[in-house]
Amino acid sequence: MQRNVAFAQVTGDDQRNRSVGVSVVRQEANALALLADSLDMNFDLAVRAILATSGRVVVSGMGKAGHVGRKIAATLSSTGSPAIFIHPAEASHGDLGMVQRSDTLLAFSNSGATTELLPIVRHMRAISATVVAVTGRQPSPLARYADVTVLLPEVDEACPEGIAPTTSSTMMLALGDALAIAAMQARGFTRADLMQLHPGGSIGWRSQPVERLIRYNLPLPLVTSDTSLHDVILKITEGGKGIAGIIDEKGLLIGVITDGDLRRVFEANLASTAGQVMSRQPRTVSANATIGDAAALMADAKITVIFVTDPQVEDRPIGLVHVHDLAMIG
Repeated sequence: MQRNVAFAQVTGDDQRNRSVGVSVVRQEANALALLADSLDMNFDLAVRAILATSGRVVVSGMGKAGHVGRKIAATLSSTGSPAIFIHPAEASHGDLGMVQRSDTLLAFSNSGATTELLPIVRHMRAISATVVAVTGRQPSPLARYADVTVLLPEVDEACPEGIAPTTSSTMMLALGDALAIAAMQARGFTRADLMQLHPGGSIGWRSQPVERLIRYNLPLPLVTSDTSLHDVILKITEGGKGIAGIIDEKGLLIGVITDGDLRRVFEANLASTAGQVMSRQPRTVSANATIGDAAALMADAKITVIFVTDPQVEDRPIGLVHVHDLAMIG
C-alpha cells in the first residue's frame, strides 16, 4: 500500500499536538518529582507491612486505579512479594473468599471515596488483616479504614478538564513500583531469584545457561600452535564461525585466530604458524554463565564469536557461540 505523502509533512496541527504531548509528559514528570520528595514514614510502614505479609498482598482499585493495581500486583509477584489483584466490584460477589487474615490489602483510590472498595476494605478489617491505602485525599473513607496511608501529592490532572485520571494514575504506578522494589531489596531478592520467576519471553531466554547453545555434535575448530596458516584457514572454513581456537598439549585454550587476524597477516607471511599469529588470552564464557551475560560480554568486547569453556576445567573449550546464535534462537 502506497504511503500517503501528507503524513511526511508537519502541519500546524501536528505542532500543536506535539506541544500538548510535551506539556503532559513534563507535568507528570513534575508530579513524580513531588511524589519522591513527599515520601515519609508512611512509605516505610507500607514497605514493612508488605514484608510482614505471610500470605499475599491483595491489590485492589477501580477504573484506572484498578489497571494500575493489576500491574503492581504482577510487579510485586515477580520481585518476591506474592500478590494477586481482586476487582473490587467482584469482591462483594464472592471473591472475598480469596482473602485471608494473613494477607495485606494494598488499595488504590485517588479520591479515597471509591464506594466499590468499601466491601473489601471492611472485610479486611473484620478479619484483622492489614490495610494499606494509596490515595490523594486525607481525610477520606479509605484513609479512615487503613492501617497505613501513603498520600499522593495534590496536583492537577494532565487532562485539561481535570477529570480523566492521568497525573494521579502515573503517581500511583510509580509509587507501586517503589514499594515493590523497596521490598525486593529488603528481602535480599537476587537476580537469580528474579530470573527463576521469568522462565518465558526475552527475560527467560537470557537467563538460560550458555550451554543450551552448544551443539555438541559439531566438531570445534581447534588447532595447535604449530599448525600452518594454510591448515588454520581450512579449519576456520570448516567451523563456519570465522574463528579457530589454539590449544596446548593439555587441550586448554591459549589463543584464537579470526578471519580478521588472517587478513592482517596474509600478505606479511603466509608461512607463519598459528602460534605466531594467534591472539593470546582470548575472551571466553563459562557454560554455566547466562545467555544474557554472554551477550553483554560479547557486546562489551566488540566480538561476534566466543568460545564456551568447561565450568569444571578452566580454559578447556567445549563449545562455540556466535552472536547470531543469540538472536536467532532468542
